[in-house]
Amino acid sequence: MPKHPYSKSIVFFDVETTGLSPTHGHRIIEIGAIAVSRHGSTVSEFHSLVNPGVPISKSAAKVHGITQNMLHGQPAPEEIIPRFQDFIRDSLLVAHNAPFDLRFLRYEFQRLRMNLTHPHVCTLEMSRRRCPHLPNHRLETVHRHLCGQAENCGQNHRALADARMVAQIWMKMEGR
Repeated sequence: MPKHPYSKSIVFFDVETTGLSPTHGHRIIEIGAIAVSRHGSTVSEFHSLVNPGVPISKSAAKVHGITQNMLHGQPAPEEIIPRFQDFIRDSLLVAHNAPFDLRFLRYEFQRLRMNLTHPHVCTLEMSRRRCPHLPNHRLETVHRHLCGQAENCGQNHRALADARMVAQIWMKMEGR
C-alpha cells in the first residue's frame, strides 16, 4: 500500500459547495467518500446531499449541476457532519485540491465544535510533481492520463463520482 503512515484506512473524499469560500458564507452541499482498507479494497462509501440553508451561486451550480430544488428535504450539516466524522474515524484523508475541500470541512466541523485534525494528502499536488507535462492538473485530466477514460465513476463534479476518481488516481500513483 502507500508509503504514507496511517492507522487503518484511507478515505478518498470530495465536497461540492455553494461557492468558493466559507469565509464568504459558502457552504458544503454534497459530500462523497470512499473508505479503502490498508490492503486496497473498498470497505464502504459515504454520500449525502446537504441542505445548509444558503443559496447556491450560479457559477457553482454550473460546475456541479446541483440545484436548490435538489436540496429541499435533504439533511442539514448538523446531521451530516457528525455522520461523516464517524465515517472517517482516524483515517488518512485524500482529495484532489485537498486545501479547498478541507477548508470547507474544517469550517463545518468548527461550527459544530468538532475537530478535524486528520493527516491528509492532495492528489493535485502529487500530480503536479509526478506529471509536470500535463496541460493542466484538473481531476478529469489527471484521471484520463493515469486511468484512461472514466468508467463507472458517474457524473463528474458530483462528490461521490469525484471521490472514486481520486481513489483511482491515488492507486495508480502509488503503484496499486
